[in-house]
Amino acid sequence: MTTGDFVTDLPSLDDDLLTEGAPEAEFNPGISSRLPSKNVAAAALIRDGQGRVLLLEAVYKPTWVMPGGAVEDNEDPRLGCARELTEELGLEREPGRLLVVDWVPRHGVWRDQIQFVFDGGVLDQAAIDGLVLQESELRAARLVAPADLGSAPLTPSLTRRLQQAIEAQERGTTEYTTYGRPGRQATR
Repeated sequence: MTTGDFVTDLPSLDDDLLTEGAPEAEFNPGISSRLPSKNVAAAALIRDGQGRVLLLEAVYKPTWVMPGGAVEDNEDPRLGCARELTEELGLEREPGRLLVVDWVPRHGVWRDQIQFVFDGGVLDQAAIDGLVLQESELRAARLVAPADLGSAPLTPSLTRRLQQAIEAQERGTTEYTTYGRPGRQATR
């Protein structure tokens, strides 16, 4: 049985871990600690009835962001997205279909990152009016028409990622992108 996109009659993650057996032993001691690690983030493409995109004005950076944020250690990205929506906006909702998986290269002090963008659905005016912004992180929530994304204070990579998410939502696809660009091979 499914509820939205979630299957409800499957074993729990803990059950799956138990059936996986004992954790694999390291044949080369310390090898797992030497593996690279990536940051993971999850966001939701949320729109209003007019198709405008919900963006957030954060207090901690000069550019706007999508609703969502960093996925915590050992947290499922989809559940991390739901947690962030609740924390940031007081919005209790399960993210829908995966729209974009985007690899973001190391830039400045930030490690490379995998960003997941889920379909956050459409909010009616009552839900928009009911958003409760997390004051320690957010100044404002804005609705921006897709045609106006290029003039909003967004990083170029987020503008590209948003455009890919909108197109994936409209086509019913899931896209893999590199820094918001489809089909691009990394050249580093």
